[in-house]
Amino acid sequence: MQVHYFCRHCATMVGKIEGELLTEEELGIHRLDENEKQEMITYSGNGDIQIQTICENCQGAFEENPDLHQYDFLIH
Repeated sequence: MQVHYFCRHCATMVGKIEGELLTEEELGIHRLDENEKQEMITYSGNGDIQIQTICENCQGAFEENPDLHQYDFLIH
């Protein structure tokens, strides 16, 4: 199983974890409520997981330009 982290704003791959059986607690997703899980996590047929997060570049852009929050997708 692989867990892929992608930025929800620019689609950049942020990271990847490979492991046999990773639990929700090990990944930290047990802290998300059901709505957050539905919005942020996608499970593939082969057992891989894709999690939407935010990359450092987009986080910095939002901190410097709060008006960017109105956009769903950013290009940098």
